[in-house]
Amino acid sequence: MSAHAIHHVTAVTAQIGQNLEYYTKVLGLRLVKRSVNQDDVSAYHLFYADGAGSPGTDMTFFDWPMIGGNVPGAGTIALTSFRAPSGSLDWWEARLADAESMPLREEGSILFADPEGQRLELVEDDLPTNAVAWTKSVPQEFALKGILGVDLDSLIPRRTYEVLTEILGFREEGNDLVVRDEARVGRVRLLEPSNRRGRVGAGGVHHVAFRVKDDEELNALQERIESAGLQTSGFVDRFYFHSLYFREPGGILFEMATDGPGFASDEDAESLGERLALPPFLEPQRKRIEEGLKPLPYVS
Repeated sequence: MSAHAIHHVTAVTAQIGQNLEYYTKVLGLRLVKRSVNQDDVSAYHLFYADGAGSPGTDMTFFDWPMIGGNVPGAGTIALTSFRAPSGSLDWWEARLADAESMPLREEGSILFADPEGQRLELVEDDLPTNAVAWTKSVPQEFALKGILGVDLDSLIPRRTYEVLTEILGFREEGNDLVVRDEARVGRVRLLEPSNRRGRVGAGGVHHVAFRVKDDEELNALQERIESAGLQTSGFVDRFYFHSLYFREPGGILFEMATDGPGFASDEDAESLGERLALPPFLEPQRKRIEEGLKPLPYVS
């Protein structure tokens, strides 16, 4: 079984143009897929990642302009942590300050927020990475190396802990839960539960996805999850990867997602994210979908 590190984190924005500008121009990620929410085709679904769209480097956003602001609290994902190259934090602190992202420097990390208040962190590490640096906005030596992990504000931390350790293979390392193999590392921090129930909105996270090697492993995980008494979505074909969704006992939506087929399934690697990409089952609706979307700028 592969290590179930983070595959991607999917968040919510009400300001998609500003979001696109921030994640590509400030954080230096590549727009690798310009698509729509497959369950709500009126909404963009943008995928930001490394230069190759590698699994484990994606932060994605649903564009829901009418949604209210995020309400932090129990049952939500409180923070997303990116991996930053060793020795890069001074550079990033200055860059984030220039972008008015309110950077707070801590030992080995920087806490900050995007323009809608999305809570983010850069964690310095010297571990190897398979990420392909995207150097259009950020020099190669400072380019982010993917997503390390998430902080979970669970309604029932004990039950969430059981899912992470008994089903997904995480192990305690200090105060964190960590999963790793020779090529992957993932971290989850379980917070003390808040006094109020949270609600996902703009500036918050919709769900976190964990990496799965292939369909065979995905099917095996479905059996394990359902044997533990948890209801799943069953197999879902997202075209760029295959998925399984379930809401863990602490109220947070988890997704298990395969590494392939990948974002180059329907676009050349050199032109990822330049046009609206639709999976084959939505292609017959292209004209109607495009008419319902507001224009977005081209991002190089």
